[in-house]
Amino acid sequence: METKKFTRKEIAERDTKAETVFVIANKVYDVTKFVDDHPGGHEILVNVAGKDASEQFEDAGHSLDAKELMQKYYIGELVEQDKRQVIDRNVNWNLPPLPEESASGFFSSWKFPAALGLVLTLLYTYLFG
Repeated sequence: METKKFTRKEIAERDTKAETVFVIANKVYDVTKFVDDHPGGHEILVNVAGKDASEQFEDAGHSLDAKELMQKYYIGELVEQDKRQVIDRNVNWNLPPLPEESASGFFSSWKFPAALGLVLTLLYTYLFG
């Protein structure tokens, strides 16, 4: 089945609560049936109707479940000349492992804060107890 193509002008004409259509990452979504069920309220969707909502969608920090749910409302994509470069804003939170020499030692391990807490507790008890 061939993907339906839309121009930005066509999308701009579909900008009401009665027909809520917008673009996210060059893909077109019709969320008219979802407007009243949106957890953030219908205003959010109606405000971006007829526009490119890519930045707002990413800024909201939608969950993977939300991203899966939006596939239900996918109706097509923009024509080639109306597409914009999509910037992947996914962040890789996997940090590289620490070098062995910095991961060992009293001051860089859990032992230092634990010992410091114990000393401060004993000092507080001695002074104010």
